[in-house]
Amino acid sequence: MKERSAEDGPAISGSQTAAPDTGRLIGAALGLGLLAAIASLGLFTWLADEVIEGDTQAMDDWLLLGLHDFATPWLTELMRSASVWGSPSRLAIFGAAAAVYFLVRGWRRGTVLIGVTLAGGALLDTVLKWTFGRARPIPFFDHYPAPETFSFPSGHALFSVCFFGGVAALLSARIRRRAFRVAVWLVAGVIIVLIGVSRVYLGVHYPSDVIAGYSAGTIWVAAVALADRVAEHRRTRRGLRSEPRASMFNPPTD
Repeated sequence: MKERSAEDGPAISGSQTAAPDTGRLIGAALGLGLLAAIASLGLFTWLADEVIEGDTQAMDDWLLLGLHDFATPWLTELMRSASVWGSPSRLAIFGAAAAVYFLVRGWRRGTVLIGVTLAGGALLDTVLKWTFGRARPIPFFDHYPAPETFSFPSGHALFSVCFFGGVAALLSARIRRRAFRVAVWLVAGVIIVLIGVSRVYLGVHYPSDVIAGYSAGTIWVAAVALADRVAEHRRTRRGLRSEPRASMFNPPTD
């Protein structure tokens, strides 16, 4: 019997059906990702039109003030920390560290994917902000002023989806245990939501800005994932060997 190598990843039950199960998992994930991208595109298009017409302003103001009614000193500090650590500049540093780690461990594909996702997300955020040119709301806290950039969409929301969503997609596609995959997405989801809520709580973004940022980030992450799968399919058809299954929990050996 062939011994299982270190590159095969953690053991799972029913190893004889591991390959078909993995194929179905990837297919289902791509299907869900495509649906999420289509839904996000529709949501972003609708929101952008509503923002241009000014139809979201009343609801935005109501939600903005309603969330601020829950303000407390400890909650303000939590939201401030979430906003600072979830800033595009901080996430870019984390992304660079992740890319270097992947490269050192021999996972070149992961390095390229995280780099493309973050660089494209930053470019997308800049283009959309200048396209819509929406002014920011008046911040609630004097010690946390609003940035000088435009408001729509939220760069924090967009970039958090690109980083945490991108990393979660990379890991979950390479983790065999379902509980670990679910845990990865839950942690990523909680962090993404916390960062977005913090921007509204601090009064530096309207709720529609954050939702639009989530939508734009989802579209971009899904596009990168789909392009990666298409490229992998072409490499497979040409008979080129793809990188072995790997993850941060079981990186390829040197």
